[in-house]
Amino acid sequence: MGLWTLLEGLLLLANALAILNEDRFLAPRGWSFSDFSVGKTKSFKGQLIGLIYATQYLRVPLVLLNSIFITVKLVSG
Repeated sequence: MGLWTLLEGLLLLANALAILNEDRFLAPRGWSFSDFSVGKTKSFKGQLIGLIYATQYLRVPLVLLNSIFITVKLVSG
């Protein structure tokens, strides 16, 4: 497994986190940002919720990264 494959996998994971819908998927499971209290930000669940919301906030850079990866894949084969 090369570095390029690892970067592709991380990009796919970021895409998966970015498309999660809060109302349909996260809130029924108790992973909503509004249900999350301030004192629990150090827990693993709090860190994961923060990561999900960070990737949702950075959708425009993800679109640009996806475009770059697609272009490189088309050129390199």
